[in-house]
Amino acid sequence: MKKYLSTACLVLFFFSCQNKSETTNEEKIDSTATTEKKSFEMYELSEMALLMEQMYVDNQRLKERIEKGETVGEFPSHFAKIHEAIMTDPSENDAFFKENAQVFLAAQEKIYNDPANAKEHYSNAIQACISCHEVKCSGPIPRIKKLQLKP
Repeated sequence: MKKYLSTACLVLFFFSCQNKSETTNEEKIDSTATTEKKSFEMYELSEMALLMEQMYVDNQRLKERIEKGETVGEFPSHFAKIHEAIMTDPSENDAFFKENAQVFLAAQEKIYNDPANAKEHYSNAIQACISCHEVKCSGPIPRIKKLQLKP
């Protein structure tokens, strides 16, 4: 009796482990397939986004120089492109943006024109970024706050 029971269990085990799906390749459904063919599009940063990325890097370096007590160097002339760079959404280039861009540039220029007070002017420039981004595009604010000098 044990022999028959062992054999029956063994047979059941083999049959239960077999893949009983008998679908053909045409019948199989790809769960990642979509009904529409979509082409992959790489996101390209606008001129303004690229400029702001460069300004971020420049201000990171400037922050390090100020914290170390090194000379601040010369005003990066490409900052002036803030007035002409094409934005992702051209409607964002309104009076508010133009006014805040001018405030930012004035604060940045003061860093280089008055290096004795570079810390104060730098803090004002970073605050100008934050103030504008609070109204326009708030996404980068946490990143911009990393540029703030430590008290």
